[in-house]
Parts: sequence; C-alpha cells; structure tokens
Amino acid sequence: MSEKARKLFEALDLDRNGTLTREEVITALRTKGPDLAAAGDLPFWGLGDADASSALFDAADQNGDAVLTLEEFATVVDRRFGWR
Repeated sequence: MSEKARKLFEALDLDRNGTLTREEVITALRTKGPDLAAAGDLPFWGLGDADASSALFDAADQNGDAVLTLEEFATVVDRRFGWR
C-alpha cells in the first residue's frame, strides 16, 4: 500500500472512523478533491462527478459490505492512479 493511498483515505474519512462510506467518498471528493489534486495528493484526472466517485467506491468495495477499509481502498487507487 502506498503512502499516497493512505493519505487520500485519511482525507476522505470525514468522520474519522477508519472506514469510508459511499456518501463520504462522494462528498469528500466533491469538497476536498480540488485541493487534494492541487497539492498532488490526487491526480487531476481522478476528480469526477458523483457517478465517477460512486463507481470508484463500487470498484473498491470488494466484499460488498457498503464500507471501504483502507486495504480495499488502497488496492484500487494504487492500481488506478499508478501509485504502486
């Protein structure tokens, strides 16, 4: 798991409970995404609308429990963003 994936996960974990919900991912990418991209913590092309954020969530939710762990999240974003 890359440090970038860990940092992005922590930025998206709005309630700081160690998991991400679909709503957290959509809300956090909409509100924090541009700043994260400007800081180099998210590729600019990784920014998207609610549908793109929801699709990212679906791709990462490997066990279908509607929450993402750091490990699930990192597996997808490291591969998608070329961080590993």
